[in-house]
Formats: sequence, C-alpha cells, structure tokens
Amino acid sequence: MPTNVCVGILLCYCIIIIIIIIPMNNMIFVFVVFTDCPGPESDSAGKSDACEGCPNQQICATAPKGPDPDMVAIAERMATVKHKILVLSGKGGVGKSTFSAQLAFALAARDFQVGLLDIDICGPSIPKMLGLEGQEIHQSNLGWSPVYVESNLGVMSIGFMLPNPDEAVIWRGPRKNGLIKQFLKDVYWGELDFLIVDAPPGTSDEHISIVQCLDAANVDGAIIVTTPQQVSLIDVKKEVNFCKKVGVKVLGVVENMSGLSQPISNLKFMKITDDGEMKDVTEWISEYMREKAPEMLNLIACSEVFDSSGGGAIKMCNEMDVPFLGKVPLDPQLCKAAEEGRSCFTDKDCVVSAPALQKIIDKLMETSGLSLTVSNGV
Repeated sequence: MPTNVCVGILLCYCIIIIIIIIPMNNMIFVFVVFTDCPGPESDSAGKSDACEGCPNQQICATAPKGPDPDMVAIAERMATVKHKILVLSGKGGVGKSTFSAQLAFALAARDFQVGLLDIDICGPSIPKMLGLEGQEIHQSNLGWSPVYVESNLGVMSIGFMLPNPDEAVIWRGPRKNGLIKQFLKDVYWGELDFLIVDAPPGTSDEHISIVQCLDAANVDGAIIVTTPQQVSLIDVKKEVNFCKKVGVKVLGVVENMSGLSQPISNLKFMKITDDGEMKDVTEWISEYMREKAPEMLNLIACSEVFDSSGGGAIKMCNEMDVPFLGKVPLDPQLCKAAEEGRSCFTDKDCVVSAPALQKIIDKLMETSGLSLTVSNGV
C-alpha cells in the first residue's frame, strides 16, 4: 500500500466501516467499504474475519451466546395470559394507578380472570388502592403467588415485599429491570383473560424493560392517562411517540380529572365575612334549597379545574392519530374509594365517575375487539 494512502476503521453499531483515502493527480478519492458484523449473539462473534481490528472483538468472543433464558421463561409464563395491557402516563399525579385499579375491578366484575402487575418500583400505590396493604407474597412450587382481592383478581407489587411501607426504594436501572424480569417469569398467574401492567410515569428503564420482555408475548397495547392541561399533554405526546417507536399499539387516551363534578348536595358552601374570614353556610343553603327549590338537590355541579383551552386530550389525539377513549371527571368520591381500596362500581356514592369509567371500558373492549376475543375464548 502506498505511504500516502490513509486507512481508517470505524465500528458503527453492528457494521464495520473501512474508509480508504487515496490522493491522486491533485484529487482525493475516498472509498468506503462496509463489512458485516456477525452480531454479538452469533457463534462466530469475535472470531470471523470481519471482527479483525474491532475494539470489542475480545468481549464478543467471550460473551455467552444464544437467546436469553429469562425471555424463554417469560414467554412460557405469558402463554397462559390472553391479553396484556400497559397503563402509561407521561407525567406523575394524573391518576394512572387509580385508573389501573378501577379497570381491574371492572374487568373482574365482568367475570374475567384478571391480574394487576405494579411495576412502579419506586412508588407502588396499587396495594393501597386495592385494599391489600400489609399483605405478603407467598411462594409455591409453581412460583410466586399473587395476592388476591377476589378469586378472579390477583395483584403483584414490590409493595408486598417492603418490610416497612415507608421504606424508600433507591435502586439503579439494572436492579429495577431485574425485578421486572423476575415478576414476569416467576409469578404464577395461572389462566388469565387480562394482565394489566401499571407502569411508572415517563419513558425510562422500566418501560423499555417491560416492552422488551413482553415483545414475544404479543402485548395488546397501551392505555395512556393524562389530565386536560398542556403541561401534562406535552409529556403525553412523548409517551405516544415512545409507543410508536417501540411498536406498542396505543389502545387509547383517557383524560382524567376532566373538571370537578359532584352532586350539588355534596358541596360545601362558604361565605366571606367583612373581616375576610370564611364562614360555613352549607346548612343554611341546603335548607333553603330543600324548601324553595328541592329539584336542585338532584343536579350535578361542575367546574373546570385545569385549563383545557388548548383543546385537551381530544385535540391531541386527533393531531397524533390515536384513539380517544373518554373523560373521567375529578370526583371526590372516586378519590375516597381509591384511598380506601374499594371499587367505585359498587359504591353508590360514585354517581359521576363510575358511569364515565364504565363507558370508557365499554369503548375499549369494543374498539379493541377485546370483548369478542375473550368471549370466544381466543
């Protein structure tokens, strides 16, 4: 090779690029030669001619080959689960876990076999929202046993594994990912119609792990929960794009806390006095309505809590071409049911939120074809 010929070798992902620069007759000719990398999982990794000069040659030559045995175990576990649904949110505090819990309650009430997996490692709230605080995981020869709310509703969460519920989980990504893998391969759910996965907010390690681990298990898709204001929708758009990039279908978006709604009889009325104090006049107002306008006691009072002038989740769904499932109002009775670990559907006081949630779940089942496939035993 002439002394004035320059050769450069670059490793770019799984392709080795050889760049040859030859000056000739006051001109520079650049030749780029691509040579295929056999891949780190190949039997010839680190040993083929293409590996010569690669800085990762020794690592590839000594790395274990073949498929990840954990993925094989996960695929076997998930073979008995008909439908897997992820519940995601772009931002924390939008009611994602509340929705996951009530979705699980609703499906179980329809006589489906339901599992609820909480992979929010640092903030596991599912045990409280299903009334399971203080419960522990038991192990059998079949694996870890979920904690059951009803015979057809099982739950798994790191919250069952903490010796102190106030204990902070301070883990880096690899340890979180390891626990998610363990949940998927070691928990014995038995035959399930639905596995609902409640994920932490954002698009971090846990989300990548759950998508990769369930890649061969045919995830039905993701439900994304948001609130109406732009500060939440900005992050939801990122969540939608995450799903599109990793190949997870967006089953629909739920706009939670879509205005405060409750029976007018549940409102508390206050009057500002001359000295600026707040005086409770609820009893007087209630008595006045009972005497003068009793029909008003059956009305629902509504008020916007978040600014939805930007069009809310409906506009965002239209722009990003994803389904909109519906709105759930901010209902104090739903909040109370979640705090007490109860289903809002059996609570006669959840007169605003329960019908809204039922309508969303009906739409989800219908538009995604889930009711048909489950009823037909698919």
